[in-house]
Amino acid sequence: MSKATLFDSRIKKYAYCKPPEICRDLGTSALGLSKEQVDTMRERYGKNSFQERKTDTTIQRLRRAFINPFHVILFILGIVSLVTDVFMASNFARNATTALIIFSMIVISGIIRLIQELRAKSTAAQLDRLIHEKVTVRRNGELREIPGEELVVGDLVLFSAGDRVPADIRLTKVTDLFISQAAITGESAILEKSCRTLCYKEQEPITQLENLAFMATTVISGKGEGIVLAVGTDTLYGGFTKPDSEDKNAFQKGANSIAWVMIRFMAVLVPIVFLILGITGGKWLESFAFALSVAVGLMPEMLPMVITACLAKGSLAMGKKQTIIKDLNAMQSFGSMDVLCMDKTGTLTNESILLEYYMDILGNENTEVLDLAYLNSSYHSGVRNPIDNAILACKSMPGREIHYAKLLTEYQKADEIPFDYTRKFVSTLVQDNTGNSHLIMKGDIAHILSRCSHVEYRGTRLPMEKDARQSVFSVVGEMLQDGMKVIAVARKHVGTRKEITPDDEKDMTLVGYLSFFDAPKQTASESVTALKRLKVIPKILTGDQAAIALSVCRRVGISAEHILTGTQLDEMTDCELKKVVEETHVFAELTPGQKVRLVSALKENGHTVGFLGDGVNDIPALNEANVGISVDTAVDAAKDAADVVLLQKDLNVLEQGVLEGRKTFTNMLKYIKITASSNFGNIFSIICASAFLPFLPMTSIQILLLNLLYDTLCIVLPWDNVDEEEILSPRDWSGKTLKQFMLSFGPISSLFDIVTFLFLYYFLCPALCGGATYLQLTDPSLKLQYAALFQTGWFLESMWTQVLILHFLRTAKIPFLQSRASALVISITLVGILAFTALTFTSGASLFGLTKLPLWYFAFLLLVAFFYMLLSSVTKYFYKNKYQELI
Repeated sequence: MSKATLFDSRIKKYAYCKPPEICRDLGTSALGLSKEQVDTMRERYGKNSFQERKTDTTIQRLRRAFINPFHVILFILGIVSLVTDVFMASNFARNATTALIIFSMIVISGIIRLIQELRAKSTAAQLDRLIHEKVTVRRNGELREIPGEELVVGDLVLFSAGDRVPADIRLTKVTDLFISQAAITGESAILEKSCRTLCYKEQEPITQLENLAFMATTVISGKGEGIVLAVGTDTLYGGFTKPDSEDKNAFQKGANSIAWVMIRFMAVLVPIVFLILGITGGKWLESFAFALSVAVGLMPEMLPMVITACLAKGSLAMGKKQTIIKDLNAMQSFGSMDVLCMDKTGTLTNESILLEYYMDILGNENTEVLDLAYLNSSYHSGVRNPIDNAILACKSMPGREIHYAKLLTEYQKADEIPFDYTRKFVSTLVQDNTGNSHLIMKGDIAHILSRCSHVEYRGTRLPMEKDARQSVFSVVGEMLQDGMKVIAVARKHVGTRKEITPDDEKDMTLVGYLSFFDAPKQTASESVTALKRLKVIPKILTGDQAAIALSVCRRVGISAEHILTGTQLDEMTDCELKKVVEETHVFAELTPGQKVRLVSALKENGHTVGFLGDGVNDIPALNEANVGISVDTAVDAAKDAADVVLLQKDLNVLEQGVLEGRKTFTNMLKYIKITASSNFGNIFSIICASAFLPFLPMTSIQILLLNLLYDTLCIVLPWDNVDEEEILSPRDWSGKTLKQFMLSFGPISSLFDIVTFLFLYYFLCPALCGGATYLQLTDPSLKLQYAALFQTGWFLESMWTQVLILHFLRTAKIPFLQSRASALVISITLVGILAFTALTFTSGASLFGLTKLPLWYFAFLLLVAFFYMLLSSVTKYFYKNKYQELI
């Protein structure tokens, strides 16, 4: 029986058992475990940790480092080379150099990737250290806080809004408990939980059982209590590795699309080379070996290594710019993001807000309204928010410290109904010294107004008029239009009751309002302009009232011609929403589920969507977005759900991160496109030459050496400069434009290769071999010299033009004049050309079939390189005009 089946059978049965039965079965009680029982439970059921979790094993890290489309292709080519060049070759012709070079490329690239994986793990561990989780448990009848890893099966756990569920739990007591299970199911829906004992007729998937709460899920609102059933790797979360969604794997999809483009080219060109050589030379085994080297020559072998170097450099640079990339693959979505959804609080406005006015129903200052709100904020157990913080800050007002301290002694908390993102208010029951109970409610004006039947003015309770809504907004409307945040306060006497239910939240008495100043940040307008310049469309998704959102957005430059509220959104079909979401940039009065629906609609329209959030209500949308972005001041669960964490909640930081992400991918695309087109040109030249030359235009080992030397130089590309125009638009990481780039610039390389062939075959080689062409020679040694001179000449021409073309195709501008590569790229490529040219003058050149050429050949080479660069520049101009981009 599998672990998953065992888990299902052991845990699921408790959903159909009453709490006393579970306590007897596990050996615990309503008072919790004793110290001796804790030790016993830990020995029997294990620790609440993930040290043995599969995703953290060395095998998984090695798999990520070494297995990718490019490595698979190279490995297959290496095996075939090993068979043809070693096992099937004669002792005299046996040569494992080609296979060794291929396998070396895989090993070197994989090691670099593995190092980066370990560095990414280290970064994630540092982030985890910022998260100090404490769990409230009942042991020996006492409530205490313990570290989450000390939790054991049988513990009685208490949790509330904002907490992450620390283990798999059978709920025994709940109050309006809503949980997001996105961490284990990937679904954004928020589920309401209960503590009732289910009957066996209600057979559902274990994740849908309403009286079970699972580890790593997030409490959106309410509170709960329950018995721990499983911990650590025995939990549902610990028992499987949640696969990344397709949206989160956009990087891998892009890499696969590039690999398939290369495979298609190989599928066409390699058989052609094999057939031409086989038919003209008759040596089919030798022809197959050479065709194999052509396949390797066509591949950008160092692509995994260059990608890894780019990502490593990019992640370091982004770290310096206050941006932590938790998942390297998320950099693709970060760079290609064209829509950014965000809340306004803390992003466009300041993190903290100030209480400006506390007033009665007619707008007159009223301290009793503030007192009621203070009691509500002091005693509710939900997630603290800026409004609560602003209200509680009143206790530090000069001369008011004693008043608020006394207020808390006069009124004690009896019960509460926590904040709910659907109801949009919180209710607290307090009891005064005489035993009378008062229900105090504060929250969204419209939602509280719908629960009120009376108003209070100067101590007199009056029936609410029919046009009450209009009367209310005549008082607070001007403040809302000015961008102030306004909430309502209501109350009701409920005798001597000590508990309340949602049924009690009616027939309330409206007492007054609190108004808060929520001013835009000084940098907000500048940041929005910067995002638009980067062609990232900012969209505001907020739970605040429409008037407030409208005011703030107008001040910072976000289009607010159309505004959509949550109520209007619910009336729309998905098709209608997909159209409206393109035209609307401000969405107000939203619930967490409505935010998810908007993000989903944007994705379905083809956008790459980023979502910036920091609260528990943002977690479903963070999971739904292509790239989830949070901040280090966010709740722990939001940071866990995010792919990117900003060390400052400032759009300027986000802008810098986007720019660095795009720069990273631009440099990766440079390597892919330029290398692939250059390799294609070389292979096309080989096809042309193979049809007419009586010998190979370049040997297998020379093709591999050329690619290896060139790719080694390309490792420096992550440190190249990038033109500003290249990073002002989202980058597309795929093979969509690779084919057209290869077909546009590859043949230019072939054209000058053919010119070089003609010069070498009819002029240089005869001049150095007695004035005869290859077919006219009879001396075998002269024939070998002739072929070596030809192959060396083309080797140098290919190497020179490949390296120089880097400088011409890396930018749409005029190289060296309008756009200059970084000093490191210029120096490395220059040193590379000199070093590789000098190789042909050493004794080691003979190992690769190369030989020394006369110095006057380099005058021809400079001429060829000049006209090659000139024609490439002309082609670049027309290519950019046609496709509106180069790289």
